[in-house]
Amino acid sequence: MFVRKTLLSSVAALAMLGCAAAAQAQAGPTLQTIGADARTTLSSGIFDAGTSISGMALEHAVPPPPGFFDPEMIFTPPTTQAEAQALSARMQASPNTFSVLAMSNTDMAWSNGKLFVGNFNGFNAYDVSGGAPKLILSVVCPGGQGDLSIHGNLLFMSVEENRGRVDCGTSGAGGAVNAERFRGVRIFDVSDLSAPRQVAAVQTCRGSHTHTLVPHPTDANVLYVYNSGTSGVRNTGELSICSGGEPGRNPDTALYSIDVIKVELDRPQDAAIVNRPRIFADAETGVVNGLWTGGRIGVSSQDTAQTNQCHDITVFPEIRRAAGACSGNGILLDITDPQNPTRISDIFDPDMAYWHSATFDNTGDKIVFTDEWSGGIGARCTADSPANWGANLIAMVGGDGKMRGRSFHKLPVAQGANENCVAHNGNLIPVPGRDLMIQAWYQGGLSIMDFTDPAAPVEIAYFDRGPLGEKLMVGGSWSAYWFNGRIYSSEIARGLDVLRLVPSDKLSAAEIAAAEAVRGDEINPQTQTRITWADTPDVARSYLDQLTRAGGFDAALAADAGAVIDAWRAGNPDAAAAAAVGARLTEAASVRGVNAVSARRMRALAEVFSRLGA
Repeated sequence: MFVRKTLLSSVAALAMLGCAAAAQAQAGPTLQTIGADARTTLSSGIFDAGTSISGMALEHAVPPPPGFFDPEMIFTPPTTQAEAQALSARMQASPNTFSVLAMSNTDMAWSNGKLFVGNFNGFNAYDVSGGAPKLILSVVCPGGQGDLSIHGNLLFMSVEENRGRVDCGTSGAGGAVNAERFRGVRIFDVSDLSAPRQVAAVQTCRGSHTHTLVPHPTDANVLYVYNSGTSGVRNTGELSICSGGEPGRNPDTALYSIDVIKVELDRPQDAAIVNRPRIFADAETGVVNGLWTGGRIGVSSQDTAQTNQCHDITVFPEIRRAAGACSGNGILLDITDPQNPTRISDIFDPDMAYWHSATFDNTGDKIVFTDEWSGGIGARCTADSPANWGANLIAMVGGDGKMRGRSFHKLPVAQGANENCVAHNGNLIPVPGRDLMIQAWYQGGLSIMDFTDPAAPVEIAYFDRGPLGEKLMVGGSWSAYWFNGRIYSSEIARGLDVLRLVPSDKLSAAEIAAAEAVRGDEINPQTQTRITWADTPDVARSYLDQLTRAGGFDAALAADAGAVIDAWRAGNPDAAAAAAVGARLTEAASVRGVNAVSARRMRALAEVFSRLGA
């Protein structure tokens, strides 16, 4: 694993621009090894590609619904001048309605047994309360990117492309200025799924690439939306609050900010932007473009993006923090006052081309940032692609709020040159005692990363299909999320996949059962909530399985702990035995030289036993 001695703050990175040699200083273990396995040479096909799977089982593969699939619309990036000219002609023939990603599936949200799947052409909803997903709603509403979140009866949708219309029409919106154009956040009332209604459409200057729901800390009637736009700034004549340019020439530029939208839930039609905070400003001078300016540090680093936007923001309201993946930087925000977020710290790494998304661990002490090298349309998991480019960067958050990079982790198996592949969206799998993340890698498929040890993340399960065709066609898993006991993957071209975990030498039956027992009525992956576990035999056995798997755990203590759990599972809990074994576990955890992760697991198991014995 390649790690620089100190992953840099933006100030340090700027200072190093004139000192490329110093920027090349490297330390720590060697680069992650990218090998080959069955996934490397899978056969191609849209619906009949070869598959490879480990640690999971594919339960359902649901094809796209009518109106949301056209094989001729799957984007094939041009590789020759003739292909580029053909694409240009196609775009010119339909300038108001054409989109290269046209009918691509995107992000998802989950509520009360219903799964909502975004699409560049609108969105779909499925009943996933039992058995195979059942399509219950399709809404054609073009405009891309179609990312979704849900709160109660309100469904939020990101729209960024110029072809988006206020009325969800399919005719597009031509011209430099068009009163019918919509770019921003749509709000639908989905209380009646047979007749969803758009109740608000909040226009923004750079559209909405992604958005994040942020609950008010004390007022249940107020919800905030952090909007991230990544497109160009709109014409002032179309939206009066908008103007572009660099801040040196235009201090009111719509660049270098996010949008904070306030929604009063009893009056969603009045939703409006209430702040455009300058979260990238220099803390000392106040200059709004205070973070990374883009470019390279040294000859072997990435060509990194400029920080004038966030691609994605993940909030963790219970710790009053948000992590922003903001093109050229990762940032940490204080959201104590969600209408006025402020930056606590920032991190830069010269091997992160584009900071794309962020996921906290369950404590908020670790953050997984993804790097969307090449924007998701390139084959970036080939055998000759650098192992620390297009990967996950795992950062630790210190007591001072500063983030420090610990390691990179990339899909550990090479993919082909006709498979777009790079780190993309995922969330936590709620296994007690471990930090597990299910993640989409486009045509690299799905992968589960264990980052319990932030210095040594490792893959423990995967699912992959072969490429769409014999040349690069953009597809694969856009998002892969754990929702109430199953993994759901929005496959860009192929539809919706549902998978379950299966026991292996890397994940036990008890760990899976403990995760499947964690339930939520509403899940928006970019609005993280703290995971808690009830005291059950499966939770206790999870800790014991982890201690045994790690090795070095006292065999007699393991046997006695197992006996307590077995009796509990059989309906005959022995409170005295549980208390006695708990005391021994606590003592063992304090022995000098015990691995810190194992010590935490011993204490966690001891606490479960102590409550059982109370």
